[in-house]
Amino acid sequence: MSMTHTTPSWGRSLAGVWLGLCLFAGCAQPAPEAAPEAATASAEIKRTSPRTRLAAGQRHSLAIRPDGTLWTAGENNTGQLGDGTRVDRPSPVQVVGLTGVVSVAGGAYHSLAVRSNGTLWAWGGNGFGQLGTGTYGRTTPGQVPGMSGISSIAAGWYHTLAVKSDGTVWAWGANDTCQLGDGTTTHRSNPTQVAGLNNMVAVLARSDYSLALRSDGTLWAWGDNFSGQLGDGTKIQRCSPVQVQGLSGLTAAAAGAHGALAVKSNGTVWAWGSIGGTGSTTPSQVTDLTGIIDVSASDYHVLAQRVDGTVWAWGTNSSGQLGNGTKVSTSKPIQVAGLTGVVATAAGTDHSLAMRSDGSVWAWGGNMYGQLANGALTRYLVPEQVPSIMGAVAVAAGSQYSLAVHYDGTVWAWGDNGRGQLGDGTLTRRAIPVVVPGLTGVIAVAAKGDSSLALRSDGTVWAWGNNGFGQLGNGTHNDRVTPGQVPGLTSVSAIAIGYGSALALKYDGTVWAWGNNGSGQLGDGTFQSRLVPTQVQGLAGITAISAGSNHVLAVRYDGTVWAWGDNGFGQLGDGTTIDRSTPVLVPGISDGVSVSAGTSHSIAVRSDGTGWGWGISYFGETLGWEGSFEPQMKPVTVRDLNTVVAGFRLSLATDFIGGVWIDGNNDWGQLGSDLDVSDGPVRIEALEGGLTAAATSGFHLVVVRPDSTVWTWGRNSDGELGNGTFLDMHTPMRSQLF
Repeated sequence: MSMTHTTPSWGRSLAGVWLGLCLFAGCAQPAPEAAPEAATASAEIKRTSPRTRLAAGQRHSLAIRPDGTLWTAGENNTGQLGDGTRVDRPSPVQVVGLTGVVSVAGGAYHSLAVRSNGTLWAWGGNGFGQLGTGTYGRTTPGQVPGMSGISSIAAGWYHTLAVKSDGTVWAWGANDTCQLGDGTTTHRSNPTQVAGLNNMVAVLARSDYSLALRSDGTLWAWGDNFSGQLGDGTKIQRCSPVQVQGLSGLTAAAAGAHGALAVKSNGTVWAWGSIGGTGSTTPSQVTDLTGIIDVSASDYHVLAQRVDGTVWAWGTNSSGQLGNGTKVSTSKPIQVAGLTGVVATAAGTDHSLAMRSDGSVWAWGGNMYGQLANGALTRYLVPEQVPSIMGAVAVAAGSQYSLAVHYDGTVWAWGDNGRGQLGDGTLTRRAIPVVVPGLTGVIAVAAKGDSSLALRSDGTVWAWGNNGFGQLGNGTHNDRVTPGQVPGLTSVSAIAIGYGSALALKYDGTVWAWGNNGSGQLGDGTFQSRLVPTQVQGLAGITAISAGSNHVLAVRYDGTVWAWGDNGFGQLGDGTTIDRSTPVLVPGISDGVSVSAGTSHSIAVRSDGTGWGWGISYFGETLGWEGSFEPQMKPVTVRDLNTVVAGFRLSLATDFIGGVWIDGNNDWGQLGSDLDVSDGPVRIEALEGGLTAAATSGFHLVVVRPDSTVWTWGRNSDGELGNGTFLDMHTPMRSQLF
């Protein structure tokens, strides 16, 4: 069972300078041609050019490489990462089809980019028309019609702003609080000019209001004013621009959710509205802070960049977004630990980003959606460098073999191959990883028994190996030694596999299943096996799936958990031991974010970081303090849970502070030690720092660390550990993959 592809969760907004950026490699590559400068721009104003190369949306991050390609990470539920999927990404992925990018911006659920030719591109959610493309939401960039010669962009939560090279400001999207500045509260799906503004050089947005910086150093505001964020001395909503009172000679500004900031040419910072402990309707100076050249703001915290290259922060710190090693909030600016030579910053809802003069990107704070781009979901209380991706991004574990996805989209396999499950065209077992031929653009893999699945970025599913129950979905019972496409399946966002059955979750929230149905695990209301995909009955709005041996778990968008199939040990959690051929609600869970199904047990992770386990737990595999022979629901003892993967009489969990925990059977050293039994979950010290991905058959484990290396341990009778031997390993050892 894999932790990387069954749930989107496993796998914020301004900064602007022209500087090379390395999310991966290639810092020496030439920068793209610059976009046209605004004719009225003042050289003193930081945000006069469209060169915002680092941006933070609500829970996603964007960065431009020196070669003009754009890379993103984090939440992707509306396609805001632009990689053609809706799968969250804890490691950077390239935005499809964009080159020559010179500026980016991120909203709550949409993203923007300006190319070197001055055209504007948008993708992600479009519920209020904020993309300006006249379409439904997009998972890949689309050009905004009529928007050329763009010199500055900004993304509010659900609206978009742009400055043209002639100094005019244009707006579209949500307008319920007048944030478009057109004198109405009518939403607009096409760009509309903001009246009365000229000689503008930059726009800024957050939440439901807008700011524009004029070439004369004055700042103008409109939209929601509930907290006084327009700075006009009132809390009155404004449907057309008003000047922020008492400010001139401005060189930079930033918009938070309910408050704003501006930097004067003398290096002082001024704030108004509700932000960073400030609460006023007119600007007041932030004390004990001088020499500032730029600021970034989120909902409740602020980053300020000093001329000496240090970063100072204040405001809410519940996720460590202030970067001082604590979670203690403060209204007084404090220095972010260990950062020097900083040339740009960006602030997300609960995470922070910084770019140094050497082109490196550093991230800290909340990371539930992978927005720190560090390959794991571990939050950091101090800045950590975004690593280069050189190895694996996803793994899967079959009975006695393993699969891994390389960052270039290829699949590698090793171990037992008696049914062709390695997909290399032979039946020869492999102790060293071999590439699976013919597969490219793969984003996830799944394995169980002797059958393998792969999900490509185009939403198609490919299968190979054992097909005794029709689990390859091709209408036959014939095994395959090379991958073949599952007919009729498109727009798939996640995959899962059981013993003899397989499942696919589509972007529309429906679940499809095929193969063995002896326990009702296909969820179609029958116990009849299927050779081709059939829709699971009565399920909609599903966000995550997981398959055990013969039972299935699913999370719905509202946080409820659903289960069907084998229930002999109470693994469906409905209080009975009756098999179910259609989904039933698991009672008592209303805030589930992910699930994992073992052979005869189940675990759900809740939004508060707690977990519940149910079904049989002979060896403590439900991650409680002791084994249980009763199928009742019990709390998981690991706190601050990130993700869990379950296998045969075994479960592994990660927490948000980098801990890796395991409990269950240890016949083959699966606990990462020589323990005979455990008194509860065991922390694997050798894997401190968290995991990018993990999978287990119950007999061996395959994990990816944040540096993209693959580590394995447990049984190795067929070379499934990929270390070049057939010797079992009782502690994690690095695989020979990458």
